[in-house]
Amino acid sequence: MISKYKTFLQDLQAIIDRDPATRSKFEAILCSSGLHAIIFYRFNHFLWQHKFRLTARILSQIARFLTGIEIHPGAKIGSGFMIDHGMGVVIGETTVIGNNVTLYHDVTLGGRKLYDKNGKKLIKRHPTIGNNAVIGSGAQILGPITLGNGVKVGSNAIVIHDIPDNCTVVNTAAYIVKHNEPEKNFCAYGIEQEETSKKSAKKKS
Repeated sequence: MISKYKTFLQDLQAIIDRDPATRSKFEAILCSSGLHAIIFYRFNHFLWQHKFRLTARILSQIARFLTGIEIHPGAKIGSGFMIDHGMGVVIGETTVIGNNVTLYHDVTLGGRKLYDKNGKKLIKRHPTIGNNAVIGSGAQILGPITLGNGVKVGSNAIVIHDIPDNCTVVNTAAYIVKHNEPEKNFCAYGIEQEETSKKSAKKKS
């Protein structure tokens, strides 16, 4: 119980430290939708861990309705977590987030595939985010990739590969990877790992 209260205080302090528009902890408690979503999440995650999974999902949907932020109760999120502005944030079930991470609005930490090459259902579908990362508004971090400690992701960037520690990544450029090829299997977010990898390899060569 003490550790949960300490985590709440760290989440609260993160808002004071990183949001100049919030002038006091009392204001943060009353007015920060990001903090409200995190409080809901931490309670729902507790229920999820104790096998009350339907209840946790129902409450997470209520939190989504109230805050505009969707956090699956199965995600694992460290302390000092801050969601600034918040509207439109989506955090998937198998996401892992380290300590002192900041997300801005419209960020998606999503999955791309349900099955591996052998047709086996994937257990880890969503990203792992290291400590002290900052992810700008509209960024899409997709698939079971790892962003290292101290990584900064620019607004509207699309990240589908691992990023090492202390790097900054930007860019939203789109390019054709398939032409007149009907998709046989469902492809979450419209991105197929194998095709993007082949295209990247061609561009490097």
